[in-house]
Amino acid sequence: MALQTRSLTPKQLVPGLAAVFGMEYAKRPELWREIFEIATSEKAYEEEVLESGFGLARTKGEGAGIEFDQAREVYTSRYFHETVALGFEITEEAQEDNLYGNVMQKYSRALARSMRETKEVKGHAILNRGFDSTYTGGDGKELFSTAHPLASGATFSNFLDGQQLAESSLENAAIAVGNFTDERGLKIAARCTKLIIPEELKFVAARILESPYRTQTADNDINVINKMSIVPGGAIPTPYLTDTDAWFLLTDIPNGLKHYERVKMKMKPLPESDSGNMRFRARERYSNAWSDPRCAIAGRA
Repeated sequence: MALQTRSLTPKQLVPGLAAVFGMEYAKRPELWREIFEIATSEKAYEEEVLESGFGLARTKGEGAGIEFDQAREVYTSRYFHETVALGFEITEEAQEDNLYGNVMQKYSRALARSMRETKEVKGHAILNRGFDSTYTGGDGKELFSTAHPLASGATFSNFLDGQQLAESSLENAAIAVGNFTDERGLKIAARCTKLIIPEELKFVAARILESPYRTQTADNDINVINKMSIVPGGAIPTPYLTDTDAWFLLTDIPNGLKHYERVKMKMKPLPESDSGNMRFRARERYSNAWSDPRCAIAGRA
């Protein structure tokens, strides 16, 4: 077991230090909240079922009977809740002899920071693995695919492979989102909402989204992406994306990227052992996944 003893913090047992640093940094907003629709759960796991509606109506000849259609369940997405936990154990002597603040408070704050960072990493993993065919959704495809199957027998794409973030690729993505259909091929009113990008693309995104005129061209044309508010939520740069060439355009389709909260994070001391050591733990349960892949479209160079 990892035990916090005086040998790990020898400098903090004697006076004379100007500062002890490394555990306290400014907090950024919780970026995973920009990606996921948040829901609560009271079960071991959650299931969401995609149901198809009806196809187009048929022309009925005079005196002929009408044709009937069937709605049916297409696939099921399951959200398995993980238990995420971490703790520390510290000796009585390490608490008593530390001269630089309340070590239990300091380490408790550090523990909370670790839990927060873990949630960011696990949440962003859904996008980072979005091109990986070993991580599939309810339709048997990875989140971003050029061939998501439809109940009609057709397919649709939410992946622009080989297209780096640029004005033209965002236009292509917006067009593709505008042409999304339901499972039976009926057009739906999908709209883009926000752009999730790695830190390396934040300057490119700002030029594309915020300039009133087109960038990197001698033409004095307006920037239609800006003028038409194609991405009303703007760009959200995040350091948790691992592919510096990938970008993710979210849509307003419900039941897409979801975070289910099963148990909120709780931090509490654990019973002392006969050694007198103090133990403290943090624990929570949640799941991240997606149901409807129309919730996003992605591109990468």
